[in-house]
Parts: sequence; structure tokens; C-alpha cells
Amino acid sequence: MASNTAAAAAHVVSKAATSTTAAARSATTFTAGPAAFQPRQSFNVSLDITRSYYLGHHHAALSRMRQTLSNVGLIIECRDFRVPISSWNPLLERSLAAGSSSGDRPRIIVYTKRDLVQLNSGSSDREAVKLLRDFHEKNGHAKAVVFLGHGSGSRDRDRDEQRSLYSGSNGDRMLLDAIKRVARDADSLTGLRSMVVGMPNAGKSTLLNRLRATGMGLPQAARTGAQPGVTRKLGTPVRIVPGESAESGVEGMGEGVFVIDTPGVFVPYVSQAEDMMKLALVGCVKDGLVPSVAVADYLLYHLNLVDPGLYTGANNSSKKFCPEPTNDVHHFLKGVAMRTGKLGKGGVPSLEAAADWVVQEWRRGELGRFALETVTLETLAGAVAASREQPLSMNQARKKEKEVRKVRNEAKRMGLTPPAAGGGAGTTGGTA
Repeated sequence: MASNTAAAAAHVVSKAATSTTAAARSATTFTAGPAAFQPRQSFNVSLDITRSYYLGHHHAALSRMRQTLSNVGLIIECRDFRVPISSWNPLLERSLAAGSSSGDRPRIIVYTKRDLVQLNSGSSDREAVKLLRDFHEKNGHAKAVVFLGHGSGSRDRDRDEQRSLYSGSNGDRMLLDAIKRVARDADSLTGLRSMVVGMPNAGKSTLLNRLRATGMGLPQAARTGAQPGVTRKLGTPVRIVPGESAESGVEGMGEGVFVIDTPGVFVPYVSQAEDMMKLALVGCVKDGLVPSVAVADYLLYHLNLVDPGLYTGANNSSKKFCPEPTNDVHHFLKGVAMRTGKLGKGGVPSLEAAADWVVQEWRRGELGRFALETVTLETLAGAVAASREQPLSMNQARKKEKEVRKVRNEAKRMGLTPPAAGGGAGTTGGTA
């Protein structure tokens, strides 16, 4: 038994070393003063960080969604464009996969917060849009794939290059047109009931309000907030398209189109530790669940890979938190604290307050606009493969973590460097 464990440890460590070598070969170097700055090419995540945000009201909401499915003719799934792979939820999709009486229930995939991702040194947001759209269309995952900016009525940048199957002057109109097509295909006298679903803080309630404003010209009906958990139970159906009438000029809508808002549902367990860091950074879990300094360190890791000038003042003098690029999060946060006045007693920099501030600044798009994941055919295929695995329960997850720690401890006893805790392109999984 010990020899098997040792062999497993050697295999895992060897694989990690190969990945590290490959990363080193493609390392990005930035010139900073007299010396060249070398950013980290991987992020070591502690195995002790929380791996779940699956709360009681998530479970209750999922059960209620299943009970409501018989009256729902369309699923609108929101995913965060900054983490287009990690924000897929296989548990949510499996639970809502039951077909309607007329066949498979139509689905529309909406990638939200599109405007918070721009071109970066490693890949193009336009390429990611094209890859995601082509991937979903080719595999028949959804009736439509729409990309929306964060703000109400924000226009879809480069929409001529990021072609859509649906016409309209902006992303909201494109989505509304797609929903109307589904309603016309259903051709029901009672209209269409749709349900907007997704991970916590993916923009579901905001989307409902935007559809209501675009389709009905009415004010918001759902509460929204920067933190996850604002919506804690299923809402009542909200009309976003008027019913058929001579006054409205609408045809084929029956009594109209309604949307049901739902709470965000997290996965029971995040198998890759780095995915938990991604979800914490974009605000998918409640702030404080993952230590704020650790989240800020993960942000620093990405800032260095994209462009250290985002925080050294090279791009914007008001963002000069450090005179030179650094991989030291404490040095970075001290600079942020001094610049923004996040000081404690005696003028001592408050690293936690600085960490909270800088993370919020990035979430607003004020400290670079970039995705935390690279979208390729390989990463998409990996996510699909992961989605076919049965989701782990918390007890199963704890057992698996014990096995991982056993391998790591055996590697240490052998004098080998244990592998990092879940890095690279690992995902929470999810069918596309």
C-alpha cells in the first residue's frame, strides 16, 4: 500500500514538474528599471481554503426550481464572461435538464459582464466570444448565445465583428429578440414562462430588470447588489414582453413573456482550488469566505501576467501603487494602503482594507479589464469531460482531500516537492 502511495506521489510530482517547466519556457518578462521582472507563471493555492459556498437556500431553491419546471418553457442561464468556464454549474444544469412535454426545453446562454474583458497580451476577447459562440452552436447547447455588458443598456462592443444570429441595436435587444423567437415557436395562448438561472452574482436579477426595461419600458422589479445572496428565493413571474393585442402590435406571444428570477446556486464542492480563487475574485462567493489578502494576491498574480503597468502607474498615474512590479502581495498592498489612505492606528497600513479596496476596484473595471481563464477548444473540452463526472458531496470531497494530502505528505517524505493545490486550467466543470 505504501509503495502505491509513493508511486502516486512520484507521478503527481513528476507531472507538476513537467507543467512548471513548460510554463517557464513560455514565461513572460517585463522590463522594469535595470532588471527584468519575472511574473509568477503559476499560483500556489493553499489546500486549506474553503471549497464550497453551497448554502441551505441554494439547495432549497434548486428543489423549488425542479417543482416549477413543468410551467417553464425556456431556461436563460447566466455565466460570467470573466470566468466563462468556472461559472458553468453542472449540478444546476443536470437538475434542470428534464425535457418539456414537447421535447427538450429550450435554453439561452447569456455571458454577462462582457464589458469587463478587453484585449490582453495573451488572448483576444473577440476570439473568446467567437470560440464560445461557435462551440455552443456546433454542439446544439442553446437556441442563442448572447454577450452582455455590465451596465444597463450597454452596447455590445465590436458587435459587427462578433456577429449574432439575432438583430438589434444592443445586447439587450438581441436577447429579447431571441426570447421572442422561442415564444413564437411555442405558440402558446398562455404565453411563455422562462426562468433565469446561474451561479451566485452572475447578473440574473440585473438581467431581468434590463429585459423588463427594454421590453416593457418599466422600472426594475428585482433587487440587485454587489454581493451574492440578494435573491434568496424564487420570485414571482415578471412580464418582459406584452401579450397579444391590437394596441401592442405584438403577435404570437399569447399572454406575453414572463421571467422568474431565482437565487444563484453554487456547486457543492469546487474540485480545483484555483477555481475557488477565481470565483472569489469575481464576487461569486461572499467576501471574506476566502481571506481577502489571498484574493488580492491572486489578483496581483493576474495583473503581472497581463500588464504590471496597471498598478505601477505606467498606464495611469493615479494607479501608481508600487514604483516597480512585484510578486510580493504585502509590498503591493502596503503601496495600495498608502495611496488610498487605508491606514490603521499610528498610520500602519491595513492590508485587509487595502485588499478589499483593490479587489473592488478590479471588479468595477478600474484596474484592468481581463478574463481569468483562457478559452480554447482544449479548455472547453476539459470542462465538458469534467461535467460528466458525478458531482461530489461534501463528505466525498473531504475524503478525497484526505487522499490528496496523503499523497502530498508522502511526496515530502521522499524529499520531492509536492504539487501545487489545483492550478492551471482546472474547472468546476459543467456541460456547455
